[in-house]
Amino acid sequence: MQVADSFETLPFLDVADPNFSIRSQAVLNARDESWCAKTPYGLAVLRYDDVLKLLRHPTLRQGSYRWPTHVGVTGLFARWWENMLLSQEGENHARLRRMANPAFSPKLIKDLRPKFEILANRLIDGFAAKGECDFIAEFTEPYATGVICDLLGLPFEKWRELADIAGDMGLALGVTYKQDLATVDAATQKIFDYAEELVALRRAEPSDDFIGTLVKANEDKSKLNDQELLDMIVLAIFGGIDTTRNQLGLAMDMFIRHPDQWALLAEKPELARAAVEEVMRVRPTITWVTREATETFTYNDLEIPKGTTLHLFSQAACSDPTVFPNPEFDITAERNPHFGFGGGAHHCLGHFIARGDMTEALKLLAQRLKNPRFNGDVSWLPDSGNTGAIKMPIAFDPA
Repeated sequence: MQVADSFETLPFLDVADPNFSIRSQAVLNARDESWCAKTPYGLAVLRYDDVLKLLRHPTLRQGSYRWPTHVGVTGLFARWWENMLLSQEGENHARLRRMANPAFSPKLIKDLRPKFEILANRLIDGFAAKGECDFIAEFTEPYATGVICDLLGLPFEKWRELADIAGDMGLALGVTYKQDLATVDAATQKIFDYAEELVALRRAEPSDDFIGTLVKANEDKSKLNDQELLDMIVLAIFGGIDTTRNQLGLAMDMFIRHPDQWALLAEKPELARAAVEEVMRVRPTITWVTREATETFTYNDLEIPKGTTLHLFSQAACSDPTVFPNPEFDITAERNPHFGFGGGAHHCLGHFIARGDMTEALKLLAQRLKNPRFNGDVSWLPDSGNTGAIKMPIAFDPA
């Protein structure tokens, strides 16, 4: 493996191509050739140690905040996207995280876990007897949205409406954002309306749940103002639905391709937490994390100009043979940490929720659905950026 010292000698990956795959041989070849590759959007960082270092590099900031500017869009979603917690840096980012941390505490998630189990069993009961289902439509989507309903104190019956709103809002993260602007902003307004109603309810009836904790932090406007409070609740709704839905679908895909691992998980449900980590290592829904250079700097003998976007390829990094000599899917293996929740100052604030709800789901699914297999064509989002299944018909033997 050689280190490239100029942009001209770097391999090229066309991540703008809709048919590009983050798991392609082209990516593996580029990783063998260099620690990074050129792309239409900047640099792709491909090796584990380099991703680990650059996640915390002092001259890099969170990079996806510029997305609305890149596509020439303004509006409600754009305002929220550019001002929310994930797009902030420095002391402002640290302040917002301090205010949000109590609402995402491990204790709060521990208290929610019995609800996760009840929800998962309720959904499985709906299709278990027939021995088949569309795993996305009948489990991952209502489960991910139902978890958010539990978090916010909303009735489960709201899940379909919330899922549809989040789906419309998510169009902003695609290349058709500009054409979909009216739909995106209408959905964003609906989520903000929900947030305002929840805040009003918790102000009238204080509690120590997720919303109540944030409302309490908002009592000191200098630490968390009214707009920041709403922005944070919208982030919890939108982010929580999309990522869990996709990640559980990717988990089922991996286990269908490795039936011995599914049987092992059913036999040893205590492996469910490790199974979540292993799935996120080999098949993460967030396949890269974006950073931007705040000044020109040199890394691995390569000068990286100010303003350069770096996509840290978690998918490629977590199969790097120098760190994972046996990278095959194995829920019993001890591994270096994956990057599915990012890292550094911008490490995912909701990772306790995601780990908790996915652990409970996989534990119960493995016990109740035996020998899962595909039962028709699976429809997929593009295999890069944020990926996942749109439709996944499966068959199984009811336990």
